[in-house]
Amino acid sequence: MPEAETRMPDTETQELTQQLKQQALQLGFALVGVTPAVSPSRLSHFHRWLENGYAGQMLYLENRKSAYEHPSSILDGCKSLVMLGVPYLANESQRQSGSEPEGVGKIARYAQCGLDYHDVIRGKLKELRKWLVQNCPGANARGIVDTAPLLEREFAEAAGLGWVGKNTLLLNRTWGSYFFLAALLTNVELHYDLPQQTSHCGTCTACIDQCPTGAIVAPYVLDANRCLSYVTIESPGLPAVDVAAKASGWLFGCDICQEVCPWNRRSQCTTDATWQPDPRSQSFDLMQVLSWRDSQFESNLKGKPMWRAKRRGMLRNAILLAGSQRLESACIVLAEKLRDEESLVRAAAAWALGEINTEYCRTTLVQAQTDELDKDVQEAIAQAVCRTATLRRG
Repeated sequence: MPEAETRMPDTETQELTQQLKQQALQLGFALVGVTPAVSPSRLSHFHRWLENGYAGQMLYLENRKSAYEHPSSILDGCKSLVMLGVPYLANESQRQSGSEPEGVGKIARYAQCGLDYHDVIRGKLKELRKWLVQNCPGANARGIVDTAPLLEREFAEAAGLGWVGKNTLLLNRTWGSYFFLAALLTNVELHYDLPQQTSHCGTCTACIDQCPTGAIVAPYVLDANRCLSYVTIESPGLPAVDVAAKASGWLFGCDICQEVCPWNRRSQCTTDATWQPDPRSQSFDLMQVLSWRDSQFESNLKGKPMWRAKRRGMLRNAILLAGSQRLESACIVLAEKLRDEESLVRAAAAWALGEINTEYCRTTLVQAQTDELDKDVQEAIAQAVCRTATLRRG
């Protein structure tokens, strides 16, 4: 598309931008800001983060590293980014998760409505794109929701939506950090907002101090390998032993660094009923999850954010949580998981049985040593047997 076809006089640009923002607000985007398509200023920080191994097994980040250099890798001829935020904290009861009873696993707030936010927000983006194309001759646009190679938080900060906090999440004075980010990329030159230039974190280090696994290794630096959200959602394997032992009741995701943030204690709740929590998705009984048949994982979780982890991931999470809670009532079902078809599940069960460390657990582990053929699982069992010699039940 020729550049001249998407350039308008300033007054028309301002009017179009204002109308576009109004459409976004009507569609349920509570935060809207516009910034030019440029190379991210913190690209070198992103590269260093990858080099330090902090991305865990998210190999796709390294594989398409060059694509992050400019938004034009997502939309050819991109000139502007409309950065958008959708709040999801629906009521005051979600403000603090508290301590769940033993045997219960907590679900991150963003997933508690039981809907996949990608699907919801893509529908809104489709409508916003349609409006822009219809009202601006020559316009092209593409909507994205955290699946494209874009440093969303940096561009959202550049669009004035907020500032990147020490926990690496975007913070807004009104909405805290409980909101989804999305973007509409376009070849239209729009009227740009002033960037957020001030951080309001001050000397606060609550997110760093309260992370149970030490995942925030320095202000603004997150080690995904130690982050419970990554470990329970994205990671394809087992976490480090000390990370698994500090699951803090989280079955899927983790909100601790958000819960302790002062800005989230005073943030607004959305009035959009879409994000109201579904009681069936706010927490799960661990014994129930451990006892599900294969088909029940799909029937209970498909279409929900938790299905992202699939059967193997959710079962791994439930097993590790049962082990970190030293849930003796789970010993028999955990022993059964030592014969699961998934090596990941068997290795997780070995770790959990080693943590619970009853006589039944020890006997089961010793027997499993003679039956297991997978080398990685054999190692997990051997380590669990070794730990049982020194662990003391708490």
